[in-house]
Amino acid sequence: MTNLLWTLIVGLVVGAIAKLLMPGKDPGGCIITMLLGIAGAFVGTWLGRLFFGPGYAAGIIMSIIGAMILLLIYRMIRGRSA
Repeated sequence: MTNLLWTLIVGLVVGAIAKLLMPGKDPGGCIITMLLGIAGAFVGTWLGRLFFGPGYAAGIIMSIIGAMILLLIYRMIRGRSA
């Protein structure tokens, strides 16, 4: 339960950081950024558990990496439909 709460808290901050680090026009607003940050924290946790073992919880760096991956995918999907 603590890992889940930590992932959510980190994810809220990470969305904004990932958006600042990725150059270019971002589709979506603040809510999308926050959701991508939270999802990025989950992706970062999943990648960490894949490489480092089952007890891994994403920190800031892995969450930013996860959010940037999701933001890139989101831009690619959103760019095709627009």
